[in-house]
Amino acid sequence: FGLGVPVILRNSEETESSRRVLKKRMRQVKNPFGLEIPHPATASVTKGITLTPDCLEDCRLTCYWGCSVQKLHEALQKHVYCFRIKTPQALEDALYSEYLYRQQYFIKKNDKEEKYCQLPEDAQVVDFGPVPRSRYPLVALLTLADEEDREIYDIISMVAVIHIPDESYRLPCRVLYQYLLLAQGQYHDLKQLFMSANSTAPYSSDTFPGEKSTNRSLLEKAGLAEDEPELHEENSKDCVVCQNGTVNWVLLPCRHTCLCDGCIKYFQQCPMCRQFVQESFPLCNKKEQDEDESAHI
Repeated sequence: FGLGVPVILRNSEETESSRRVLKKRMRQVKNPFGLEIPHPATASVTKGITLTPDCLEDCRLTCYWGCSVQKLHEALQKHVYCFRIKTPQALEDALYSEYLYRQQYFIKKNDKEEKYCQLPEDAQVVDFGPVPRSRYPLVALLTLADEEDREIYDIISMVAVIHIPDESYRLPCRVLYQYLLLAQGQYHDLKQLFMSANSTAPYSSDTFPGEKSTNRSLLEKAGLAEDEPELHEENSKDCVVCQNGTVNWVLLPCRHTCLCDGCIKYFQQCPMCRQFVQESFPLCNKKEQDEDESAHI
């Protein structure tokens, strides 16, 4: 600048591009539990709910109606610091019977039979009061039935918190939270990944745009809405940048799954929502991809 001092000028884009995105180290575990709500539109507190478990081993499905919010989260902490919640009795001991009604089913391996859960009529419960609520409508616990299976799997239990519409709060039925409980004493909150789908329809067949915005506002009032970016539907599961490679990388913290192995190294911001990427991890490694491609061929 006229003083004979050498100066290196760089634009902000070059500075940002030199920043490396950390690759998150992942550990693969096998989850023996699966749970679906096959008919969410028909579920209600008075009419009950249908659940479809899908488990790799013999399991027990235990449903707790009107479970205390505070006691459930205390139970999850006890799994970490006191004792492992690997049986229905262990969760009941941690809950101190702070629930209205309990139902239990034995689930055979790979059995996908629907299980119907309902509060008894003499309970006389038509709603769980205004939000914020002190009780969850339904908490479903899946545990391994055979003691020997608990030595095989890292994940020994799954807890699903389910909202069921009632007279005072008509938000459609949905899973609010899912927690995986590990044998080592940790638990993990399952999060959705945002991926493009093989469909051009922006909404599912039973949900209209007006319904979707109404449901979102109800969730925000209840304090249950996450800060999730807008979902963009695409025509394929190809990389959103090159439109050629298979989507494989998950970007954190936004959780968009939209880049292939070739494009991931060029981005410090998510191409979908422009949020800065702090970490990323692959859905499958190169070896698994090659095996899938060779099997397909």
